Parts: sequence; structure tokens; C-alpha cells
Amino acid sequence: MEILWVLMALAMLCVVLLPVLRRRRGAVGLVPPGHPDAADPANYGFALEEELDIRMPGPDQDLLDVLDLVQRTQDYRGAQQLLAGTETQSERRWQRVQAFAGAASLELRQRPGGVGETPGGQWLRVWRAEAPKDAGGAAVHAEFLVQQAWRTATPGTDDFRIIMEEAKAACSQAALLAPGDPIPYIVELSVARGLGYPREEFEQLWLKILDRAPNHMGAHLAALHYWCEKWHGSRDLAYSFAEAAAARAPRGSLLAAMPLFAVFEHLPEVNLVSGFHQSEVVTKAVHGALHAVHSARPDDPMQAHVRHLLVFFLVRGERWAEAMNQLIVIDGHVGALPWTLSADPAAEFAVYRALAVAGYEANGGSPATLPQ
Repeated sequence: MEILWVLMALAMLCVVLLPVLRRRRGAVGLVPPGHPDAADPANYGFALEEELDIRMPGPDQDLLDVLDLVQRTQDYRGAQQLLAGTETQSERRWQRVQAFAGAASLELRQRPGGVGETPGGQWLRVWRAEAPKDAGGAAVHAEFLVQQAWRTATPGTDDFRIIMEEAKAACSQAALLAPGDPIPYIVELSVARGLGYPREEFEQLWLKILDRAPNHMGAHLAALHYWCEKWHGSRDLAYSFAEAAAARAPRGSLLAAMPLFAVFEHLPEVNLVSGFHQSEVVTKAVHGALHAVHSARPDDPMQAHVRHLLVFFLVRGERWAEAMNQLIVIDGHVGALPWTLSADPAAEFAVYRALAVAGYEANGGSPATLPQ
């Protein structure tokens, strides 16, 4: 029996270490012809690794301009105006709330403050103090607290619970300021995940979101995290949730891609299955996601999220040309799953991009044959 366990451990080590060793071998000049490290993504007009923007999944120049202004001047009013001018139920407003909260959280982490020193993210505190009834500021503050909990405390500890309870109260305050706004409830989905809401309480929260924005992709992704976290031992509930969302998705909705996100959430459980990425469950989920991005509005900000995950699965499934078709759309921004799970999102994305280029060229592709 002991020998069996040793053999299993060695097999696991091979699965984990071989890709790392291969990458290291390429780093010391032993790259054979056709190896992904020998491919040159620059031939396709792709951005250099150091140029990749890790803040967002896709372009939003208005947001970038305002973020730069707010962080440079520490004046919140640009953020306030941008959110006030963004449609309440839109995916873009949710992404902008996340971006402002994330910027404030990272500022505070970089400059926690001390004697005679102003802490980072002070503009958000001023925003809440000077405009306590501003719905945008309240939503950003609630999301800021959620991000602080996940970034600075360990789930299950008293510190984590205290911050999450504060975030829950902030969500309630934000909801009172804008009764028709789904965002305070979407933020609370992360609270539900962190505090482990019982199913009945979660479903009551979910109904409030469905009443306000039934086809909100960001809300569905946040809810999927809850299902995966709360019942980690059972994939059925998460898959059922994702498949139900895809089945009721209206024409042109990216909700048809939800099963692919459910598959990704459970990769640690099934990733060692031989041929998994060519299996029926993955093939079906990838097909649904490809159909979703092809039929969605070109300006749908959630498209980038789906395309980034498609690159991950298409590369692993050795569907090189299809992966390249996604890369030409999303290249330049990497602030999305699965790259954000890495300590270096740009480097992780660059590895998959190089694999796609190498596989594409090994099968007769070239910059001249790639549709632009």
C-alpha cells in the first residue's frame, strides 16, 4: 500500500513540475525549434509582456483617465461624476465600482499611514464624508470593505468576519440610497460567500438581484463563487446554477458562457483526468462560450472576461487557431480570470499566448493567415 501511495505522489509531482521544468529549460537557451518559448508574439502585433495592463479585462479609457486623475489629485469628484453618468443596471458600472474600490484598497495597502502620514485611499473616505447620500460612493465603499476583507484577513478569523459584517452593513446603506440599483446586492454576494450565508438567506438576496437585473453577468459570476465555496464538495449545484442561467439567457446574452466558468471553478478536482480538455463537458461549455461571444454586442464589457477564459481552455485543448482569434481581440489587457489568480498575471497570460502562437505556427499558421 505504501508503494502505491509513493507512485501516486510521484505522478502528481510530474504533473505539477514538468511544465515548470520545461519553462525553465527554455530560459537557459535550450529551446528546441517549435517550442512555445521560441515563438514571437510580436510578429502578430501583440503587446510586450511589460506593456500588458493587469487592471482590467478590456479597454475602458474613460475609467483609466478618471482613475489617473483621482489618484493623482486625491479628488474623488471625477469618480463620482463617472459613476453618476453610467447606467445603473449596466455591467460597466459594476466593473467601474470594482475598479475604484480596488484602487483605494491597493493605495491603502501601499501606504497604510502612520504618524504624520496620510493613508492611501483617503479620497474614498473624503467622498463618503462629504457626500454621505451619494449612491455611487456608498457602493464603492461597500466593495472596498469586501476587497479589504479578502486581501488583508484570513477567511474564518475574527478579523475577516468583522470586516465582512461591516461590509454587509455598508451594502444595506448603499441599497437604501438607490432602491433600484442591483450593485449593493451584487457586492453582498461576496459577503454571502465570506460569511457563509445559509441557502435560504442567499436565495432571498439573489431574488433581489433578479428583480433588478436578471441578466447581469457579473452578478451570476459572483453567485457562482458562492455556490462553489458554500458546497465545495458537490459540483452539481454549481453546474446546475450555471446551466440554468445559460438555458434562460436571452439572445445575445453572455450568460450562455456560464457553464465554462463552472467548469473552471472545479478544475482542481478534475484537472488530472486524461483528455479532460477534449472531453464532452469541456467541449460543450467551450462551444456555448464561443456562441455567446459571437452573438453578444461588440461593446459588451463582459465579452473580455469570456474571451480570456476561452483562451485558457482553447490552448489547453490545442485549438490553436481559435485561441489566436480570441487573442487578437483581448490582447493588451489581462485583468481577468484565469490570469488574476497568478501572482504575475501578465507572465501567466504571456505563457498561454506563446503556446497559442507556437501551436498555430506548428500547424501552418502565420501572421498572414490570421484574420484581423
